[in-house]
Amino acid sequence: MVPMCRLLGVSKQAYYKHVDKLMFKLARESFVIEFIKEVRQKAPGIGGNKLWLMYRRRFGEEHSVGYNRFYDIIERYGLKVRKRRRRIATTDSNHDLPLYPNLVKELIPNRPCQLIVSDITYIPLWVNPVTGEYTFCYLSLVTDYYTKEIVGYSVGETLETIYPQEALEMAIRHYVGKDLSGLIHHSDRGVQYASYAYTGRLKDCQIRISMTESGNPKDNAVAERVNNTIKNELLKGMVFYRIREVKAAVKVAVEFYNHERPHWSLDGMTPSEAAEGEGDLKKRWISYRERAIKRLKEMGMTG
Repeated sequence: MVPMCRLLGVSKQAYYKHVDKLMFKLARESFVIEFIKEVRQKAPGIGGNKLWLMYRRRFGEEHSVGYNRFYDIIERYGLKVRKRRRRIATTDSNHDLPLYPNLVKELIPNRPCQLIVSDITYIPLWVNPVTGEYTFCYLSLVTDYYTKEIVGYSVGETLETIYPQEALEMAIRHYVGKDLSGLIHHSDRGVQYASYAYTGRLKDCQIRISMTESGNPKDNAVAERVNNTIKNELLKGMVFYRIREVKAAVKVAVEFYNHERPHWSLDGMTPSEAAEGEGDLKKRWISYRERAIKRLKEMGMTG
């Protein structure tokens, strides 16, 4: 060892200090990798931003690696996830049922139980993996816009209204004891949400009804994002053969989403943490929609 140190022009103490520093760095990287693998067992498609926030929350800022180094570890060890883009239609707005105006174009909620958004997405069910034959089941979600908390969900074999209704009933139970007369329910114009059974239940609870004015996903952006998170992040890579398997996986995913997964739009809090407060929430990204609404309000140009 001494001849090697002489060759490198460093002292033996400096050499061992360098080795110790390198070993500490490798150990910390291994720790980060194991943490990512642990979280991805619950959320296979969760991205680097959320992982880094969760890492800091668990181990504290003092014992965490920096954001750039965390991302460098993800890239060097091939831990990035790829998003799959494929859609099938879950919205049938070609019906003669009554439609309702969009009540939330200029609304920025500042507390829980002020605005809930609903949507439906699809999940593949394999019939015969050998031949590649599969069908779909459908996940109905109800989300509190302010907290981003999933307050109701249901998995169904068809697009019948009964399944979105089950999700709605779960949401109503979630708010038990609260005054629902100030609550708005926003959705697309799909036949499920326009049905007399669904709108009748909302009216029974004095919940105001709001619908999008077009098929543009931006008109129900929060619901679309939650759909994408559950399906392409928390259920990513999972293979299902039976409805009961989907129901079990969705239950676990919703629990993780509500109580463990941090949100940039909630200043790094989880939805269940955000549900404990009210008032403006700091976003770690720019909401151009909210910025435009606030500007119009300042100018006295909103309705």
